[in-house]
Amino acid sequence: MAELLPLLRERRSIRVYDDTHVLADDELAVLLEAARWAPSAGNSQPWAFLVGRRGDDAHAAFVELLAPSVRRWAPAASALVFTLNQVASGPEDDALGYSDYAQYDLGQAVAHLTVQAAALGLGVHQFAAFDHDGLTALAGVPPHWRVTTGLAVGLAVESDLVPRTRRPVPDLAFGARFGDPVPLASAVVDLATEGLDGVEPTLGVDVGLRSE
Repeated sequence: MAELLPLLRERRSIRVYDDTHVLADDELAVLLEAARWAPSAGNSQPWAFLVGRRGDDAHAAFVELLAPSVRRWAPAASALVFTLNQVASGPEDDALGYSDYAQYDLGQAVAHLTVQAAALGLGVHQFAAFDHDGLTALAGVPPHWRVTTGLAVGLAVESDLVPRTRRPVPDLAFGARFGDPVPLASAVVDLATEGLDGVEPTLGVDVGLRSE
C-alpha cells in the first residue's frame, strides 16, 4: 500500500536551533537549487530570495527587522532567508501584472526548499512577523517585486513533546460537490491520517508552542 514519505510526515516548524551550526556553501546551494526546480505557471519562475547566514552582515541587518516574537528564536538559526514574488513585468508604473499565480508558485518553491532541508537533516520555520517595508528598503527591492515571507533554516535542537494535529482527509478533500468527501476506502483514509494526531516527539519546539 502507498505510504506517505517520512520526510513529509516528520517535518516540523523548528523554534530551537543549534547556534553553533554553520550552513555550508554546498548545503545552501542545494536548498536554492531545490527551490529553482519548482514548477510555476508558464515557467514564469516568479520567485527570488534574500539570504543571510549567521555571522555575516546580511544576517545582522535582517535580525534588526524581526518582530520581537520571532527575534527570540530565529537569530540562532544558521540562515535567515526572505522570499519575494514578482508582481509586475517591470518597474514602470504602467507595467503589466506578471502572474496571477506568483504567490502560489513561490509557495511551491519554498515547499521544495523545505523538503530538501529535511533531507539534509535541517529544520525550517516559516514566518511573516518582520518589517516588510524595512526589508524592501534595506535590500533595494525593485517596485515590481514584493517581499513575502521569511524562513529560519538550521540544525534543530531536540526539545519537548507537543501535540501535532491535522484535519482528517474527509474534511478537506471532496468529490463533485464541496463538502461531500472524496470516495476513499476507510482503510486508506485511516492510513493517511495515522500518526498525525496526539503527542509526538518533535525537534526544536518550546513547551506550550505548537509544532506546525
